[in-house]
Amino acid sequence: MSAVARLDLHALPGLDAAQRPLVDPRSLGTGIVHLGIGAFHRAHQAVFTEEAIAAAGGDWGICGVSQRSRGVVDQLRPQDGLYSVLERGERSSVRVAGAVRDLLFAAEEGERLQALLAAPGTRLVTLTVTEKGYRHDPATGRLRRSDPEVAADLSGNGLPRTVVGQLVRGLAARRAADAGPITLLSCDNLPANGEVLRGLVGDFCAALPAAEGEALAAWITESVRFPSSMVDRIVPATTDEDRAQVARLLGYDDHGVVVTEPFRQWVVEDDFAAGRPAWERAGAVLTADVAPYEAMKLRLLNGSHSTLAYLGALAGHAHVAEAIRDPGIAGVVAALMAQDVEPTLAVPDGFDVAAYQRQLIERFHNPALRHRTVQIAMDGTQKLPQRLLGTITERLAAGAEPRFACLGVAAWMRYVWVRQAEDGTPLPVDDPLADRLGELTAQAATPQAVADALLSLEEVFGEDLPANERFRALVTEGLAALTKGGVAAATTP
Repeated sequence: MSAVARLDLHALPGLDAAQRPLVDPRSLGTGIVHLGIGAFHRAHQAVFTEEAIAAAGGDWGICGVSQRSRGVVDQLRPQDGLYSVLERGERSSVRVAGAVRDLLFAAEEGERLQALLAAPGTRLVTLTVTEKGYRHDPATGRLRRSDPEVAADLSGNGLPRTVVGQLVRGLAARRAADAGPITLLSCDNLPANGEVLRGLVGDFCAALPAAEGEALAAWITESVRFPSSMVDRIVPATTDEDRAQVARLLGYDDHGVVVTEPFRQWVVEDDFAAGRPAWERAGAVLTADVAPYEAMKLRLLNGSHSTLAYLGALAGHAHVAEAIRDPGIAGVVAALMAQDVEPTLAVPDGFDVAAYQRQLIERFHNPALRHRTVQIAMDGTQKLPQRLLGTITERLAAGAEPRFACLGVAAWMRYVWVRQAEDGTPLPVDDPLADRLGELTAQAATPQAVADALLSLEEVFGEDLPANERFRALVTEGLAALTKGGVAAATTP
């Protein structure tokens, strides 16, 4: 049994002033429903939102929805939605966040979720459900109607289980209740994520019976906005050591600790149907065009992160800070950014892209975060198109050889093929297509055979890229080098 009391509203007066929420949580009404109340949202959008409320007011309290597990609900509900944000850099600091005012578990409280989506007070739905939560084919952006749960949601039998199903059924209830306009804001790492979400909602409506789907789609066109956004903050998985440190700093047990870095960035398309928090007062950039920022982040940070994670995990590096200290891997990451990615970017006026790359390298070096390479390596089939394949496609079209981005793809192939580090440590393959990846590589005995098998995944690679002989050659060469000499040999100039 814990020796200290658990964090909740009654604990707030006992905290140091700098550790307390910026707003009185009890004063907030719920204006935002957030799908995917994981660590990232709590360390990013929820922090921006609380700071915006503190600066400009508004009933923008958050109801956090957990999709697949009761874990976060069980952590935060006994704590009245409170949790601490532990920032780790040269110095550590901790503050209790107070913007999350309600929680629900969608699998058990689907009716309450639908009621919240239809409530007049709900004016904004935000999402961090990860790339796989959209149930789409990354190469095409279309809803995967063959997915059993998508098909079940389309049938209308029972409460919806998928994110898009929940949104569309919630919008239908909102239309029926005449509850007014609403905004759906994706905060996931997808290019043009607002347009992707709009398209998936449209796909779902189009798959409904015409009398139902067409009228709903017309209402959505008039009443719902789908702005795009770009989010950036590194948020590793919380450990027992992190929770123990927070207990020492606060004097209370917090089961919902999130750990993050000092850096944060949020760029949001300013297109809202029913108002929004004053996020610009918290440092967010509100703009008419998110795309240039989005491409820089997805390709420079996320593309490098994935390449670093696969190479690092294969080499036996458990954490990002260890992997980036490996000279060969560090050289690949720097070259990937400067030689492969930077020429594909439309850099906003006044933005120093070289300084941004240096800043990313510094963030990767932060040893206090202990960001696990296998955490970044998960869901590779959903991440590769946004993080590396766009860069590769554009550089090939320009007549260049994106050798370092192709090595990142080859490292993913080696990871899902051998499923162990060079020292024999098992590596988990946590991916929606994990079974198919296993089937495709099970009988492949050579790098060429593995590359051919994995490039047959059209939902990941599409049709055109695998048909490019230079791309196939670069990926196969990288995979062969990793297979023959390991990461050290493959990353040696």
